[in-house]
Amino acid sequence: MPNKSVRELSNIGPKTATWLESIGINTIEDIEKLGVIETYERLKLAYPEKVSLNALWALHGALLDTPWNEIPESMKENLKQQLQRKGE
Repeated sequence: MPNKSVRELSNIGPKTATWLESIGINTIEDIEKLGVIETYERLKLAYPEKVSLNALWALHGALLDTPWNEIPESMKENLKQQLQRKGE
């Protein structure tokens, strides 16, 4: 995938793109390097009252070029488990 700006990614709206840019995440390559879990955690840390798990699904969907609401439940569960393991 070409190094698209976060503003060009599917699933990422203008508000989320602004939040991502504010924490130094500007391109899909930035998300790929950090991984969706770390990207989500940084976003959640910066905007704890605004960021929900939907952002995690959106980030993962952006990498897969898949709508966030089409991500299988098993994949969502796997992402949640990764998030929990990282927090331990």
